[in-house]
Amino acid sequence: MIQADILYQSTILPPSSTMDTPVDCVCTKFVRAAMNKVKCPVYSVCWTPEGKRLITGASSGKFTLWNGTAFNFETILQAHDVAVRALKWSHNDQWMASADHDGFVKYWQPNMNNVHMFQAHKDEPIRGLSFSPTDIKLATASDDGTARIWDFSRCAEERILRGHGADVRSVDWHPTKGLIVTGSRDSQQPVKLWDPKTGQCLATLHDHKNSAMAVEWNKNGNWLLTGSRDHLIKLYDIRMMREMQTFRGHKKEVTSLSWHPIHEDLFVSGGGDGSLAYWLVHNEKELALLEQAHDQAVWTMEWHPLGHLLATGSNDNNTKFWARNRPGDTQEDIFGLSPITGVLTSQTQQQANLTASKMSERGGEAVGRGGMMENARMEVDEASASAPVIPGMGLDEQIYEGMNRDVSAVPIYASSLPGLGTGYMNDTS
Repeated sequence: MIQADILYQSTILPPSSTMDTPVDCVCTKFVRAAMNKVKCPVYSVCWTPEGKRLITGASSGKFTLWNGTAFNFETILQAHDVAVRALKWSHNDQWMASADHDGFVKYWQPNMNNVHMFQAHKDEPIRGLSFSPTDIKLATASDDGTARIWDFSRCAEERILRGHGADVRSVDWHPTKGLIVTGSRDSQQPVKLWDPKTGQCLATLHDHKNSAMAVEWNKNGNWLLTGSRDHLIKLYDIRMMREMQTFRGHKKEVTSLSWHPIHEDLFVSGGGDGSLAYWLVHNEKELALLEQAHDQAVWTMEWHPLGHLLATGSNDNNTKFWARNRPGDTQEDIFGLSPITGVLTSQTQQQANLTASKMSERGGEAVGRGGMMENARMEVDEASASAPVIPGMGLDEQIYEGMNRDVSAVPIYASSLPGLGTGYMNDTS
């Protein structure tokens, strides 16, 4: 796992350098919440191909661009007249397609110049977009119960994929083959595989007992991930056409899924109750579960192209950024979980603040602020004795003690750094 010493902060490696430790990329550390001035649900997010910005599409029809390093607001533009339901970049990074609640698709260049627009589904929302491996074709999924295949350059409809008995909520084109998967609200036949050349349904996967909200191919092309309203996530091996694994952990429907761009066997899922879960293939239990990552359903999520950040968009009007733990974080920070309930660390801090405020109300002014916070911290530390440990991420006791010990003064050699006085950074004399 990531080194436990804060001195390694400057040499922390990107995910591609630690291929043997996918658990390093569990992004449980909350970085920032970004919200538009006009509050509205965020239905779709996507990183620009080089990872410098995050583009979010909201129910207002606007694109908001957020800085991918400082996470602050950059610009906003009115892209659609109604809610933006889907965003997708082409594989060659030259085009971004967006789809809205009225069935329109728009093409955008990397400089956010809108070059074309056409109506793909008449008066029905488009819920999903996906480019073919060659970027010549585009697939759309809609509430009219169909998925459609379009010639990208001519914007001409080539095939209509009919077979689902209800809204088609998601679509994904295989990364290398002529094969499309769709997920639908039709609980009788929630997941279907299609041949895009003929428009024929090749197979129907009946394992989910409720509608499929999200489907996604792994970049290796062999694994298919499906998330459903039955609270389950299923992994299929397409070579054998059978279910490999079922992931249980969400308490509500699974609304979004995303495979990690570097580690083939790591993925994240978002729930209808605002929870986030990180999973490793062949591990039965989740690596981490953030039960209150958002206040409402997580509609969309996407990893940064380098794999060190995760962006999530939710019905609670927030876009949130999540990062890996940093070297030198305390144990609570590393796991991003509070000691008892398994929710975000901020609640542990709130608990400490609350205890401190109660003590001051009881007339503990004489103790002083430092003493109150110390007592509050002791109470939280007692509760954290039973902190949950992520499999494979246990810490050595010596390291743990070192991480949680307050560092007093850090001596600096004054002779080598002029102007530092006594050589102690916190010298107050």
